Amino acid sequence: MAEEGRGDTTCSNMLRPTSGIAMTMKHLLPMMVDRARPLTNLMRGRPVLATFQVTLRCNSACGYCDLPLNQGRYELTREEVRGIFGQLYQEGIRFVLVQGGEPLLRTDLVDILSDLCSLGLRPTVITNGTKLTADLVARFASLRLPLSISLDTLDRTRYRLIRGADQLPQVLAGLGLLAEYPHSKFLTCIASNVNCEDVPDVVRFANARGFIPVMGAYHWNVGLYGKADPMLMYDHSSVAGLFERMLQEDLIPPGYFRKFVGDSAVWLRGGRLEPCDAGRYSIAVDASGEVSPCLAMPSVGNLRTVPYREILSRFNRSQIDACSECSSCNRLDGRVVGTILRHPITAWQTPVRF
Repeated sequence: MAEEGRGDTTCSNMLRPTSGIAMTMKHLLPMMVDRARPLTNLMRGRPVLATFQVTLRCNSACGYCDLPLNQGRYELTREEVRGIFGQLYQEGIRFVLVQGGEPLLRTDLVDILSDLCSLGLRPTVITNGTKLTADLVARFASLRLPLSISLDTLDRTRYRLIRGADQLPQVLAGLGLLAEYPHSKFLTCIASNVNCEDVPDVVRFANARGFIPVMGAYHWNVGLYGKADPMLMYDHSSVAGLFERMLQEDLIPPGYFRKFVGDSAVWLRGGRLEPCDAGRYSIAVDASGEVSPCLAMPSVGNLRTVPYREILSRFNRSQIDACSECSSCNRLDGRVVGTILRHPITAWQTPVRF
């Protein structure tokens, strides 16, 4: 009986080569098509990245932030987030910058991030770092998430002036929990009149602890983003000098992050930059599902009620270009994809891969 069983199995295998290939192709073709979608989007000038304000609640009151925080607006449920981003995945979105407000204020954040990962998306968490715990760090690590933490100064008084809250000790404690974090981790520092002298120390602090320093400039009166705060406003030439000095001292890593600092210096000197690609390669989704080309632009529709493709057709390119003319934009999402496409060597030199 045993021999007969093996014989039967062998005979049945004679029927499997073509059916096996068919079954393999049945599974491979959707995968190939699925992977081709973001490439098709890049060729067609369609978004592959979404900035997502998972909440508009925040425990800081940053002087340079003009976002509508803590105003009791509708917040997508976990199920709605999964549904919306499932649709966006089908449309070729692959990367999601998850921020706020302060995203760690959502008690279901890890569940949402897990959902995004299970859909095939690659989220990065952008946080002020005040709510990091050992448990959260472990759960982020298990999901292989890149993390970006904001830190503008190591001086407690100046931190409070910029952020509107005395939270530097909590941030430093949170950064300490990331000492052995096994995935990409970034430390973002925004230069303003208050912290110009502190920026080199923050960048050195980041480098010494295995963080990739991301350095930007405070911008004011940029669309809906960037509150005009006299305390933070600076002389453009002096901040340009700071950015140039950081490049000369080789404190910024190669690739995209270094190019962004160089582009910021060019803009601060009054030079022109390549166009912003917000709305072309990236979109912004707020906590209620409203969509805009980026957070500096007004919403043109809500994904709960308006089809995604119709929303894309409503983007005003001339409005985006006008915004691009007046800012180098410390919102990396609007420029990063286009910059990488235009400068493949720069992309190759960047020390992280997503």
